[in-house]
Parts: sequence; C-alpha cells; structure tokens
Amino acid sequence: MRVLGVIIVFICTLIFAIIGAALVAFSFNLLTVQNLTEFLAETLQFENIHLIIGGMGLFLIVASISIAQITLGKMSREKTIAFNNPDGQVTVSLSAIEDFIKRLSLSMGEIKELRSNVVAGKKGIEVNCRVSLWADVNIPETTENTQAIIKNRIQEMLGIEEPIVVRIHVIKIVHKEKKRLKKKEKEELEDKATPFRGSIEYGKD
Repeated sequence: MRVLGVIIVFICTLIFAIIGAALVAFSFNLLTVQNLTEFLAETLQFENIHLIIGGMGLFLIVASISIAQITLGKMSREKTIAFNNPDGQVTVSLSAIEDFIKRLSLSMGEIKELRSNVVAGKKGIEVNCRVSLWADVNIPETTENTQAIIKNRIQEMLGIEEPIVVRIHVIKIVHKEKKRLKKKEKEELEDKATPFRGSIEYGKD
C-alpha cells in the first residue's frame, strides 16, 4: 500500500510538473496554441488513443481520491496518540489531553487562565501553553513549576516514555481585584456599628 501511494504521488507530481512547464512555455511564447493543436491532432490519429486518454483520466480521478484519503488519514492520526496494550491498540485524543491540562491548571493558584495546544509527532509530545498569571507571582519559578507539573502528570496519565516538551507563553499579567462587599453586607455592618439610640422602658411590677 505504501509503495502504491509513492507511485501515485510521483505520477501526479510529474503530471503537474508537465502542466506547469507548458504554462511557463505559453507565457514566454515558446509554445503556441497552434503547436498544441497540431500535437493533439497528430496524437488523436493513433489507434485506441481514446481508450488511453480515458484510462489516464480515470487514473487521475482515482489518484486524487487516494491522495485525499492518505492526507486526511495522516491528519487524523496526528490528532491522536496511539499505544498498544496486550488486548489491542488504544488511541487518546489530543483534545482530551488539552482539556486535562486546562482542568489541571485550575488547581494552580498562580495561574488565572491557561490554554494549551498539544502536538504529537515522531519526536514526542509538544505542549504549547498560553497563560495569564497573577501579578504577585514569581514568573520564572511559576512557569518552571507549571512545566514540571504538566509534564509529570501527562507521563503518569499516559504511561509513555516519549519526551514531552512543555512551552509556556505568558500573554497577560493580571492584578488581583480586592473583594468588594455586597450592598447588603455593607448595610449589615453599618447596622452593627451604629450605636443604639432611644429610651428603654422597664416593666412595672
């Protein structure tokens, strides 16, 4: 199957190269419409040429469909991580890992928001994080801890030995807003703080 794919790609590349060369020749007047017409007229005189042309057209249709399937299949494989268990193959969606990292960041008090993009390749897993940090944190220390936590948790979760690279891009540094008391809470505090005013009536025996 792999050899057939290579052959199809080679033939399609050759055809596109010929078409491209013909267009370049047209642009520099090295090839004219008359030359092309004469060539086609002579070619159509050969026996069974219509069957040959039809076969080439059918081949190009099948080749284009095959290339599309190969490309889409490759894109689909790149969006998952696969490993083999004794009972069969297991695939993990990269979006599931991204969601896991987002939930993991919620337990990190230094991070206001984190968004990740996970890419799986032959060299391992690459995690690109865009984070918003609180202004009172130490950025080098916080980012180093975040990288270590994400890397270790992914390795523990997937049980893989492939290298994991975690890159962090700090996109925003946010100041913490002081919690404001609600209007009702303010009123309650004011009522408690207001001294009692009025007369006290004692019951008569």
